[in-house]
Amino acid sequence: MIEAYGKFWRNITDFSGVAKRGEYWWPAIINWILGSLIVTIIQLIMGHPISEIYTWQDVGVSSIRNIVLFIVWIATLSVSIRRLHDTDRSGWWILIQIIPLIGTIWFFILMLLPGKPGRWN
Repeated sequence: MIEAYGKFWRNITDFSGVAKRGEYWWPAIINWILGSLIVTIIQLIMGHPISEIYTWQDVGVSSIRNIVLFIVWIATLSVSIRRLHDTDRSGWWILIQIIPLIGTIWFFILMLLPGKPGRWN
């Protein structure tokens, strides 16, 4: 789990390799939990939702949030493309998510599929 999360961040710009199922799912779960906790704590400290801006301090918090979200998005994009490569598909399959509902479900299924045999020798 910790190794997969470390690999998630170390390979943030690797769009050509492969990623095992655990290397995709552990970071997804950890990021969801950490993101929820951090946003909840920040909202409790601020006293209002993080998306609402009332002061210059809120602008700073919102800007930092957006930068962090962009970095996590890039890392998630790269691990998703590597995961697609492991299932012997092109990284362009990530665009299947553009199709409402069915595309999201299909992408979820693709992330669950096992990798091709012999890929990890």
